[in-house]
Amino acid sequence: MTARLSVLFSVMTIVALVGCGGGQQSSDPRPGAGAVAGDVTVFAAASLTESFTRIGEDFEAANPGLRVSFSFAGSSALATQINQGAPADVFASASPANMTTVIDAGNGDGNPSVFIRNQLVIAVPDGNPDGVNGLADLNQPDVKVALCAEQVPCGAAARKALDAAGVALTPVTLERDVKAALSKVRLGEVDAALVYRTDARAADDDVDGIEFPESAGATNDYPIVVVKNAPNRPAARAFVDHVRSSPGQSVLTAAGFQAP
Repeated sequence: MTARLSVLFSVMTIVALVGCGGGQQSSDPRPGAGAVAGDVTVFAAASLTESFTRIGEDFEAANPGLRVSFSFAGSSALATQINQGAPADVFASASPANMTTVIDAGNGDGNPSVFIRNQLVIAVPDGNPDGVNGLADLNQPDVKVALCAEQVPCGAAARKALDAAGVALTPVTLERDVKAALSKVRLGEVDAALVYRTDARAADDDVDGIEFPESAGATNDYPIVVVKNAPNRPAARAFVDHVRSSPGQSVLTAAGFQAP
């Protein structure tokens, strides 16, 4: 081979290698940008509906060819479904207790991490017609209250706050998740409900969120984990990383969640 041909061959080889290598890298600085594809299914607490929907859209935009599907419900119901073999890639719980149910059953891939916290408020109709200022006001005979069922994180937190306030409250309904409890207020079926601050904020056209001091002692940590038998483990791990990244955390804190 002549010197000229040798040089030409070397240049062509370098160009080919750079071209191949460049196709595997993304200049997009967003977490996971262009790195994963396929479908990823996220089981998430109902209180994460608005925030995770936005995060999912951002994650899809950063990863062309990826589709994120969500199943939003009470954390206890989601934990049961995962332990019964439901095909999930990621589980985001509104409390460590329901996450522990999944981990103890051997259905977590690694250790869960707390990515956000949430706090209760009293949701009342817009304008607060009953003048509710604290938990004690919920004990008025003419005030109908909705709570989450106690096996649901928002229900467990509500019970803890009520006990701390010394308020023996009998709700007119116990709901399967925080969205269902909030809907009772929005529909006018109850006068108040104990819900997360983030849910009241998302519905601020219809409800007011009344802060109360006992909620500080009933704050819920939200853990997230890749499910052991995740059908799309690379995308699941990338999604968890995105939730914990600065862009993901910005979406969550803008919705009213607190940093862990």
